[in-house]
Amino acid sequence: MMALGKLKGTKMSEKTSLHIGLCLVIITALGCITYYYDNQNRAIKSNIESAIVKGIDPIAVRCAYSGERDNICLAYALAHGKVDAPVSKK
Repeated sequence: MMALGKLKGTKMSEKTSLHIGLCLVIITALGCITYYYDNQNRAIKSNIESAIVKGIDPIAVRCAYSGERDNICLAYALAHGKVDAPVSKK
């Protein structure tokens, strides 16, 4: 009987340790992701400020970091003739 009581206590302790470990892994992953994106935003901010001082269009610098699906950059590229617009066939 005594061994059964010790076994139940051990299982509960293992479950608790597992839950604490999983929480630590999730919290660490969220912290790392937040740190990565925060540093990326700081680098973009620094480059945009440098571009303004040098007289370069800050939207062009922003678009250098953005993906292909950014509507602001697509409109900027179309307005400045950087993208060939599709020609409609009539």
